[in-house]
Amino acid sequence: MAKIVIPTPLRKFTDQQREYEADASTVKESLDQLTEAYPDLAENLLDDDGNIRSYVRIYIGDDEIGDLENGATEVDEDTVISIVPAIAGG
Repeated sequence: MAKIVIPTPLRKFTDQQREYEADASTVKESLDQLTEAYPDLAENLLDDDGNIRSYVRIYIGDDEIGDLENGATEVDEDTVISIVPAIAGG
């Protein structure tokens, strides 16, 4: 099972859960399971077409999935997926 680390700003959509374990083989399948478990999170992670929003970065270790195979990036039981939303400030 891949472990998805939920960042603090998004925990209000996951009942304050810090992590989610997905039984999936790719990043996309993992995120699909996460958003099925927590539907309110979907609008913050995914656009209307179901793609990861442009202001959200997804990492496996130190590698952004855009540098790998995007949503098709394979995961295994030792994979840690990190969600990093953009933080705006002034």
